[in-house]
Amino acid sequence: MIGRWLWAAVAGGLFGFGLVLSRMIDPRRVQGFLDLADWDPTLMLVMVSAVSTTMIGYRLVLKRPRPVVEDRFQLPTATAIDGRLAMGAVVFGLGWGLAGYCPGPALTAAVLGFREPLIVLAGVAAGSLLFDLYRRRAGRKPVR
Repeated sequence: MIGRWLWAAVAGGLFGFGLVLSRMIDPRRVQGFLDLADWDPTLMLVMVSAVSTTMIGYRLVLKRPRPVVEDRFQLPTATAIDGRLAMGAVVFGLGWGLAGYCPGPALTAAVLGFREPLIVLAGVAAGSLLFDLYRRRAGRKPVR
């Protein structure tokens, strides 16, 4: 059990360090990427680096018989792009573009003592709670 938490902390710390190093905790980077008049390609370079690293990592890791601290790999089974996925992506993208933060950089910036991302994180929490309330009222299981 402790091994799982330790690996999660190491991975989270590495991710947070990468966000700080690439300055992705600065919302102006995201907004600069979306501003076609004064375009900043930094976010695109970080995304290309992250996706290519992930692709290589998955190919290497999935050759193993099992993960290091789990009994089995837990990979997504859903393959369909449905309306809920598309609508969630649009809402997430709008919030990300308006605030300049997605949850990872907002959490990292908040841990480093910045106040602004706390508002974003409160909005993420409120949106999650409202969606869970909606799901319960509709008689559906909460998303986990």
